[in-house]
Amino acid sequence: MMAPRGRLLGLGVGPGDPELITLKALRLLREAPVVGYFVAKGKRGNAFGIIEAHLQPEQTLLPLVYPVTTEVLPAPLSYEQVISDFYDEASVQVAEHLDAGRDVAVICEGDPFFYGSYMYLHDRLAQRYDAEVIPGVCSMLGGASVLGAPLVYRNQSLSVLSGVLPAQELKRRLADADAAVIMKLGRNFPKVREVLAELGLDRRALYVERATMANQKIVPLDQVDPQSSPYFSLIIVPGEKWQG
Repeated sequence: MMAPRGRLLGLGVGPGDPELITLKALRLLREAPVVGYFVAKGKRGNAFGIIEAHLQPEQTLLPLVYPVTTEVLPAPLSYEQVISDFYDEASVQVAEHLDAGRDVAVICEGDPFFYGSYMYLHDRLAQRYDAEVIPGVCSMLGGASVLGAPLVYRNQSLSVLSGVLPAQELKRRLADADAAVIMKLGRNFPKVREVLAELGLDRRALYVERATMANQKIVPLDQVDPQSSPYFSLIIVPGEKWQG
């Protein structure tokens, strides 16, 4: 008789502050025999740093090491193909434990389904294995809290935009937005700041690096060094205040 398969658990562990992990995610993390986590080569990873103190000695760690950390690769390499192949291989590694009857908790900074790396495993495995996803506090909500910036009032709508978008597309979407969060800054920061200035939104926009982390940094938008803006930074354009 075959042993039952393990469960795939996608655990959102929050934006950086270790106290922002939910009670449910913490319980499932401690109960899981295998803990998977995405990490760059030679790094510990932010998500792993959040949960490290909660790990048990008997748990098996499964680092899933990214082959690249930049979307700009020399020809003929394609980032999309390289990273797709990586997620295929990571899924095989996770499936080996699931087939052996071991639950695998894959931790994800922020929320697993909000720009989370876990979702690519979920897409590949959730049709074949029992899967449960535990939501987490995402980075934009962590950013809003530390900036003291209510995102949307009453009937306003919020647009979540990627800084990777071409300038004209970014400008069009921001022009139509009541409020916006712009993610994935890094090398895209100068383009994003210029678009905000063209729309007159730079006076309303707020910038934060590594929100809720120990090395969090809040800087006025016009004082940000474009060469040092990290990937874990974001810009919030809050909705216009409503005096209720």
